[in-house]
Amino acid sequence: MTMRSRYSAIIRSNCIERDYKVIPPQFFGNRLLIVGDPMLDRYYFGDVERISPEAPVPVVLVRGSEVRLGGAANVARNVAALGAHTGLLAVVGDDEAGRTLAALLPQAGIQGYLHTDRTLNTTVKLRVMARQQQIVRLDFENTPEAEVLAAHFDQFAALLTGYDLVILSDYGKGGLTHIVRMIELARAFGKPVLVDPKGEDYARYAGATLLTPNRAELRPVVGRWQDEADLTARAQKLRRDLALRALLLTRSEEGMTLYTEEGEWSVPAQAREVFDVSGAGDTVIAVLGTMLAAGRPLREAVAVANRAGGIVVGKLGTATVSYEELFGAQP
Repeated sequence: MTMRSRYSAIIRSNCIERDYKVIPPQFFGNRLLIVGDPMLDRYYFGDVERISPEAPVPVVLVRGSEVRLGGAANVARNVAALGAHTGLLAVVGDDEAGRTLAALLPQAGIQGYLHTDRTLNTTVKLRVMARQQQIVRLDFENTPEAEVLAAHFDQFAALLTGYDLVILSDYGKGGLTHIVRMIELARAFGKPVLVDPKGEDYARYAGATLLTPNRAELRPVVGRWQDEADLTARAQKLRRDLALRALLLTRSEEGMTLYTEEGEWSVPAQAREVFDVSGAGDTVIAVLGTMLAAGRPLREAVAVANRAGGIVVGKLGTATVSYEELFGAQP
């Protein structure tokens, strides 16, 4: 039995049972469409006991391996983990990695809308881990063909009416070539659009509901700020120039700052030991989008997303946050 069938099969005392855990149905019925650059994260785990005689590098004796959904697929995985209906629209290669990624989606409770490009290598991030430390990461990637991306946009237009909110997860791998038209179309349908941005050309995100850059991503766009007041002025100007409802700046150990027409509002970081920041931005935008799709106020959504980011950095690799971790076991 698949995770989705288990998820929907049993309803007891106004709760939904999935994987032997009882999850309150706060997000059940909300529908989020994630569009962007999917990745397959491969992990090799082992031990290091010697240095190679061929070069001054550690020799890792591999003891095990694991594959996980990454990139836009990790955003979708985080949304699904909270109980919302989740769709992933993406382009993958006609290769082993693409087939593996496609097989993982239903296991995570995700409805996949995948387009296959025979010229594309599915993006793979291969990490070698030893003693809970990353030794090396190898990336495999290229960009999709224009013909496949045109079909990708056509399906996006067809899917919009069936979803409440859109998350565009931009990793700069080419899957969001039509992002300007996607934002325009989604807003025409009255759908909120959240964007995790990449690169320095933020003009293509104009009209989105909310952007979630981190400090390193924002700095090349607005320039170096001198102090907090200068940062606020620059962030608010960017928000106005792009006609955004809000800009959420994630600030690592400094928490998050939300910029809206009403002003700026900050939430401090949750005091936790940072173990691995991989995929933390995916978790933040996934939780934020899930909360907003459920009709929760923006500040409340930001506070919960901040809590989720603090939890996920304490886990190894790309990971999810459960409802119980965010809200406790009780409804």
